Amino acid sequence: MPHRTATLLWRAFLAAALVSAVGLLPWLSRTDPALTVLKGRSAERDPDPEVLATIRTQLGLDDGPLRLLGQWLTGLPRGDAGRSWISGAEVMPGVLQALGASLLLMGAATAVALVTAGLVCARTLRRGGRAVDRPGGTGSAALAALPEFLTASVLATVVGVQLGWLPALGWYGPRWVVLPALALGLPAGAVLGRLLDDLLPGAFGEPWVRAAAARGLSGRRIARQAVRRCLPGLLPNMGLFVVGLTGGAVAVEQIFDIPGLGRTTLQAALAQDLPVLQAGTLALLLLAAVAAGLTRLAARLLIGPALGADALPSLHGPSTPTPGRTLPFVYGALLLGVVALGLPRDPLALDTGLRLQHPTWAHPFGTDALGRDLLARVAHGAVDTLLLALAISAVALGTGVLLGLLPRLSRPLVDTVNAVPPVLAALLVTAVAGSGAGTPALAVAALAWTPLAAHTSALLLQERATLHVTATRGLGAGRWHILRHSLLPAVLPPVTRHVLLRLPGVALALASLGFLGLGAQPPSPEWGLLLAENQPYAERAPWAVLAPAAVLALLGALAVTAAGSTQGARGRRELAAP
Repeated sequence: MPHRTATLLWRAFLAAALVSAVGLLPWLSRTDPALTVLKGRSAERDPDPEVLATIRTQLGLDDGPLRLLGQWLTGLPRGDAGRSWISGAEVMPGVLQALGASLLLMGAATAVALVTAGLVCARTLRRGGRAVDRPGGTGSAALAALPEFLTASVLATVVGVQLGWLPALGWYGPRWVVLPALALGLPAGAVLGRLLDDLLPGAFGEPWVRAAAARGLSGRRIARQAVRRCLPGLLPNMGLFVVGLTGGAVAVEQIFDIPGLGRTTLQAALAQDLPVLQAGTLALLLLAAVAAGLTRLAARLLIGPALGADALPSLHGPSTPTPGRTLPFVYGALLLGVVALGLPRDPLALDTGLRLQHPTWAHPFGTDALGRDLLARVAHGAVDTLLLALAISAVALGTGVLLGLLPRLSRPLVDTVNAVPPVLAALLVTAVAGSGAGTPALAVAALAWTPLAAHTSALLLQERATLHVTATRGLGAGRWHILRHSLLPAVLPPVTRHVLLRLPGVALALASLGFLGLGAQPPSPEWGLLLAENQPYAERAPWAVLAPAAVLALLGALAVTAAGSTQGARGRRELAAP
């Protein structure tokens, strides 16, 4: 009970700190909130000193941020979240309506993600885990590496506009949910499917599988039990996906004109409409707490009494590199080839006579709207993006594993940080550290460790309850010995494969901030900026968008095959045994 009380207090402190940071955003960024509100109300109106003084009086800005925050907090118990600084409307009804739209979209996207995850690991389930001996996963890797905003743009343009099968704009009924749900659910499902596919071989290699087969149980029933065995280690990340799909769907909501919570939060953050921004952040925090509680309860119910009896078998054995895997080298060589061919070219050279030229020998990737060579821009952008993504992933791995080893400290922190949309994180980082080329990297790094910490905690919870750890403890081994020789060797390999799977996602997060105008600025060849600049010409010059998207997909394929090549040999030996 004292541990639960301390956890609740820690969670409440983190939520209060985040809401307070949001309430201090204009003052942290050293901007005049009255001027920002004036631009939000009327962008064409001149910032007359008298008008600004009137706004300050109306909003009570002269009282200071702490007084404003206190007034907003005192209204929450009555269901009063104040009035919007921009529209003057009550905040709570608008935020609840936006939350309802986001929850509907999240539910549909989650259904798409689950179906996609099932298709990704279907071969492993069908063959009882033996499919892991064969290279694969390129399709799911490419799918996971496609930016959500690019998938949304392609679906809206092709399926919605050109074919006319489904509506591509607005939010008026179930038919309007399909395309944005596909745009969000397909990449998320591909990542979840790869994580599940990574755990399944260990489950199929456990002794109960042979006993079940000897008793005549069908392969389908054994596969269902194997999925159930793996789900406890995956559920925390599923909870993170749910919250991320709700608050992080900003780009998709922008493209499909969905009045969701992510878009509402983005607009409030850019306009510094603090009552709306604080209410939206609080709604995401509550959703994160509920999702985390439900996933952890479900995980404990799935494991059953074996967790308390210290009777679980280990899903992970000693991991050694698998020889003969050539796909990572093939994809790596292709990626290096693109970079090597493009680096000698000038990414900033303009030639308006070659605007939107199709691919030729002189310009293998074609040119953009200003006649710049796309191969050069993709290659130069790859250097910055890949180096940043690798550095962020390395930091995220260290931070995630370290905090994952301290679950009572990290779980509330993971839930709180995961509730922050990447756009809001970028704005908060900008407010504290200032704008610059490193701001997007700091914002992504502040969020990238959360799924790794959740994965580490979930695996550690099960590994501590395994028979061999119990036996080692019974022989008198201390905590540090068990951690170094039993827990870390079991947890680090899957979490390392996880961070490799997340590498394209880190690059995508950087690209998404660039797409929304919060990352690199023109004429930088950063990948997100390339996609944003060339998206309006997708129908006329599809190669302008497909070139950076193809390189992102190639990065995803490289990450997935590299993660697969680190699979442990122990699981394969067990699967090969009669």
